[in-house]
This record gives sequence, C-alpha cells and structure tokens, in this order.
Amino acid sequence: MVKKTVFALAMALALPVAAQKEASVTLKVKDAKEKINKEIYGQFAEHLGTCIYGGLWVGPDSKIPNTQGYRNDVLQALKDIKVPVMRWPGGCFADEYHWMDGIGPKEARPRMVNNNWGGTVEDNSFGTHEFLNLCELLGCEPYVSMNVGSGSVEEAAKWVEYMTAADGPMAKLRKQNGREKPWKVYYIGVGNESWGCGGNMRPEYYSDLYRRYQTYCREYSGNTLYKVASGATDYDYDWTATLMDRCADFMKGLSLHYYTCYTWSGSKGSATEFNDDQYYWAIAKCGVGVEEVLRKQIAVMDQYDPKGKVDLLLDEWGTWWDKEPGSIEGHLRQQNAMRDAMVAAFSLNTFHQYTKRLKMCNIAQIANVLQSMVLTKDDKMLLTPTYYVFKMYVPNMEATNIPLTVKCDYFDAENEQKNSARRVAPFVSCSASKMADGTVNINLANADLKNATKVTINLDGIKGKVQNAQILTSKNVADHNTFENPNLVKPAAFNGAKIANGTLVVDMPKTSIVCLQIK
Repeated sequence: MVKKTVFALAMALALPVAAQKEASVTLKVKDAKEKINKEIYGQFAEHLGTCIYGGLWVGPDSKIPNTQGYRNDVLQALKDIKVPVMRWPGGCFADEYHWMDGIGPKEARPRMVNNNWGGTVEDNSFGTHEFLNLCELLGCEPYVSMNVGSGSVEEAAKWVEYMTAADGPMAKLRKQNGREKPWKVYYIGVGNESWGCGGNMRPEYYSDLYRRYQTYCREYSGNTLYKVASGATDYDYDWTATLMDRCADFMKGLSLHYYTCYTWSGSKGSATEFNDDQYYWAIAKCGVGVEEVLRKQIAVMDQYDPKGKVDLLLDEWGTWWDKEPGSIEGHLRQQNAMRDAMVAAFSLNTFHQYTKRLKMCNIAQIANVLQSMVLTKDDKMLLTPTYYVFKMYVPNMEATNIPLTVKCDYFDAENEQKNSARRVAPFVSCSASKMADGTVNINLANADLKNATKVTINLDGIKGKVQNAQILTSKNVADHNTFENPNLVKPAAFNGAKIANGTLVVDMPKTSIVCLQIK
C-alpha cells in the first residue's frame, strides 16, 4: 500500500487533499566535479518486434518517406534528441545473430527465425552496413554486441576486422559489399546476459570465455576498442564480484541490466491501466530501487578496482509492462504513458549522481518496443512522453553534475505481487548540472498524484535569470499519445519559477517534470 508521510504529522492531518506541499533542494556547487557523459542518454535497438523493421528501417523502395531506407520522420526525431550511442543487434537476439548472414546483396541474404522474440522470420535486410551507416547519419557512436552464446571466437574476430580494418581479407569483403573506408567502432560488447538468454552460464565459466573472446577482438587501422563484459542483472552482486576478480584487467566496461516491472512471471501490468499503488511502486523502483543497485554494484567494483579503471554501463534499463492489446505475442510493443516519463526523469536524475563510475546508459528500446522514444504505424509516427523527457534533458549532456540534497515528503510503496521489498521513496527528484559556458540546468520531477509542491532551491551562489523553462505534465498520469491524438502529452512553456535573494522557487503541479536553465 502507499502511505504518505510528512515531516510534521499534525500539519499533514490538518491539510486538505489538494494542499500545496513544500520541498527544499540545496546545491553543492563547489563539489561539482564529475562530467555527465552524453552516453548516459544512449539508446538500444534490438531485432525485436518492429523496433528495426518498421521502426527504423523500411527499405529504400518503401512508399514511406525515407533516406537510404531509414524513415525520415524517425531520423529527424532521433537527431533532435542528439542520440549519442546506439547498442545493436541485441539483447537476446545478439547471441543468435550471425553477422555474415546480414551482408552482401539483399536478395542473397538467408532468412532466419528470431527464436527469442515471437519466432518471427527475418530477411536480414538490416545488417552491419545498415546499422553502421545509420549511426553515421545520426552522428552517434555504434555499440556492437558480439555473439558469444551460439557464435565462435573466429566469427567475432572476423566481424571486428570486417568493420574496422583498412586492409586484409575481411576488408576486401567489405569493399566488395560497397564500403571502401572502414568504420570507426569503439564499443564492443562481448556477449549479452550470459547468465540467461546468452547461454545460462556460470560467472566463472563466462569469465574464462570473456578473456578468450576479447583477446581476438583486435584493433585495426588506428581503431580503438572499448571492450564491455556481460555483467549482472539487478541484485546479482556475486556475478559482478566474480568478473571483477577474474577479468578486470581485460575489460574497459562492465554492463548491468535493470528494468522497472512488477514481476518476471505472469502479467507485468498494463502500460496504461494501473492504480495509484502500482504507480507509486514503479516510481520507487526506478528511484530508490535503481539507486540502491547502482550504489551496491559500484561498491563491489570498488573493492576490486579502487582506481576506477573499469566503467559501469547500464546498457539496458526502462519500464517493461504487458504488450499492447492486439499486438503480436513476443514483440513487446508497449504504450508509453506519463508514468513512463516520470520513471525516465527519476532514473536520469539518479544516473547523474553516479557518473564517476557510471559512464553509459541505454534505454530499452528506441522504437515500438518497451519504453520507446517513438511509436510507428505504417507511415505514421508519434513521439512518446519518454521522448520528451530525453529532449528536455539534452542540455545535461557533457555538463558537470552538481551534487545536491533534497528534503521532501516521502511515500511508502509495496509491490502488491509481493515479489519486491517495501520501499520508502521521495516524492520529489532533482538533478542539476553546469555547462561549459556557465549555464546551470535544473531538472525536477514531482511524483505526487494529488498535490502541487513548492520547491525551494538554495543556489549556493549561482547567479542569473530563469530561461528556457519547460514543463511536461498531464491531467492523468495514465495519459499517453496515440495516432488519433499524438499531442496529448507534450512539453509546454513554464512560468512557475522565479529567483529572489539567491533562491530559486519552483511551483510544481502534481505529477509534473520541469526543466529550466539559469544564465
């Protein structure tokens, strides 16, 4: 159940339901040191449902307006949020994907069954060239996941050579397929979820495999590789400890996966029909829940790597609800409500606080699947509430995180399916950052379903005026954009913030997200 608690119980009992609450934030400008890598805003595109086919790719012969086969509407939407890095081809799909099936003439490419996601038969028309060319069009870094589960060391080694070598047998094959110049590929993932769909391995066994595979992922033609080991899920600290103990000297990054969902067995709950308790539980899981996991996983890494040489990459995160009614089983098509936007804001605010070790996050997924940026249907596209959060947070990319403290009312959330511990979590989430030109970004989220909140922020000497203030909110936290009403949830200009005597006061409506700048 959700039980709202307040600092002064007597006052709480006296307040009407719709009263304005108060919260305070104190910035610690002198402690601002850690950069918020732009890769914290990374994306994930798996061969799953219509994420790739129909979401990103329609082919050059499609009647849907496209550039070299990529949807023009989606391309522009992704450029507008400055996608910094994109992970591909999976996910579980990565460990059944054989890259040579996705190169060469389209008509000659073999078809394959996507065993992990609905048994869909794919024609491999979207492969290495199509993905890396897309990254070039978007100006983002590619993050390529190698097949360890069903592939071979030779297959992985040749794929790296094919993509990045200027000369040699694989380079010759690439040139025959139309790409003369090698691509720059920095991020290489050695397997995916090797504890589960990537092979159901023990950490000791995977550690040895990782050391072997990474050895043969060579660097060609001046291309540098950032090698990522397949890390833990959620609360598996033993997996992390084993890999750090056995592989820390052989990797640059260690992955972590964390989803906000009610249960892994049975119904995960509707994306658009949920009660207040379910809403608050989701906010708690993406707020204090992910903070606890990050803190504990980083503590394990610190034991084996006190100098911080190995980065933590949360390369899958987001909400996972039941599929959209009427959609194909196993395609994980999911609507995206204002609740998902709140999850995104609370999560991103938390990520900012851990960027000393946390260097990349990849939300799942970029189109049509899980907590996506866009939904497409034939020639139509809409932007989700989560997309707008990412767009509002763009100024934080490469800015310096400003540590802060928040004092506010808390709620008590318990998963009604009894598979998760009760969590006491704050209604208000905040992060702040300072850009190179001195501009300060303030990001606020008020999760309260009933009450507006007056947030008072001690600016710790920051001077300037409020500019570019925007708010994302809706009458109902279950509101979502549809193809019939694509603009129900979208940002608007916000005039509820003012500065006086070194203090910023923000009057936040219930269930709202506010981003503003001070300069």
